Amino acid sequence: MRRPPECQVAALCCRDGEDGLEVLLITSRDTGRWIIPKGWLMDDKSAAEAAQIEAWEEAGVQDADMLPQPIGTYSYDKRLDDGYENPVEVQVFRLNVSQMADIYPEARERRRVWVSPEEAAEKVDEPGLKTLLRNL
Repeated sequence: MRRPPECQVAALCCRDGEDGLEVLLITSRDTGRWIIPKGWLMDDKSAAEAAQIEAWEEAGVQDADMLPQPIGTYSYDKRLDDGYENPVEVQVFRLNVSQMADIYPEARERRRVWVSPEEAAEKVDEPGLKTLLRNL
């Protein structure tokens, strides 16, 4: 038996690079794999606002225009501290980034990189996120 999926929000951070559109990837704190900023819903915040806060805390996105509606979703299994896996559905919001900070809450815990959507799709593990990136 599986539990119903939990809901998280994520920020797909984009900017115009020298060779076209670029997306921001960060490393997860536990395994170091490439992901996009994401986290749980927050009391008194919309899903889009929560995604923007995660982008600040995890990646240092200081200034960005956010689309208020999700551009898509993807699913993954989150490994819990007790060893069990919990299904999670992630609503993805696009942020068009204009300014990044060098000092932010999780700067010492993560790496970040700007890459093309195609390269990002190769780096992430989740099939649904790969699809979202390839469809940009």
